[in-house]
Amino acid sequence: MTKQDRAVRTRHALIRSAAEQFEARGYVRASLAEISAGAGVSSGALHFHFANKAAVAEAVEHAAARALREIAARGRRGDGCALQRLVDVTHHVARLLCADVVVRAGLRLNAEAVAGRVRDLRREWRECVHALLAEAERRGELAAGMPSHRSSAVVLAATTGIEVLAREDPGWLTRPSLADLWHLLLPCVAAPHLAGALDPAGTEPDPGREAEGKETDGALEEPGRAGLALR
Repeated sequence: MTKQDRAVRTRHALIRSAAEQFEARGYVRASLAEISAGAGVSSGALHFHFANKAAVAEAVEHAAARALREIAARGRRGDGCALQRLVDVTHHVARLLCADVVVRAGLRLNAEAVAGRVRDLRREWRECVHALLAEAERRGELAAGMPSHRSSAVVLAATTGIEVLAREDPGWLTRPSLADLWHLLLPCVAAPHLAGALDPAGTEPDPGREAEGKETDGALEEPGRAGLALR
């Protein structure tokens, strides 16, 4: 392993350790000593990569934002039924939240809005929902009386609520739980001719693997990239 590889590995370990501390204790109570100890490095190594706790938190949020952005972009880039792609991407986001502590911690830090940070981690999700429902409207996939702006408000409220509830009970993010949500929502937002064609449980298989700390083909995997088959 080269010196550069070791530095990258140390930085990733620090980000993941920080995420664990931030998720469990919040920004204010997390300490740099605990973060460095969790990563198995000295405090000097931590300060080599990050000037202070705010810088570590910024790195966690940045990694979380990147992972969320990739999943949202995947939904927007796809083809086929826009409503089904929206259902599918919610299942991908749920699996990401279950698998990746960096994403969970990033959302918690973002909600705490400490240290004057103004990053909006949910913006990509809002834009993804708006874009897919606008596409669904253009393609005649939405029910009469449910234009894209009204449908977006309903979907965003429901999915954001599930993310918040899942902080206390991860069961909210399971595939059956999300399928139940879509069983309720789809008859309200989908055009009648799609009633039997949409799958509330999602059309893509669940990878069913734990991705935290995963290494692939000897390459270091970045925190916030949980490896959820986003091909």
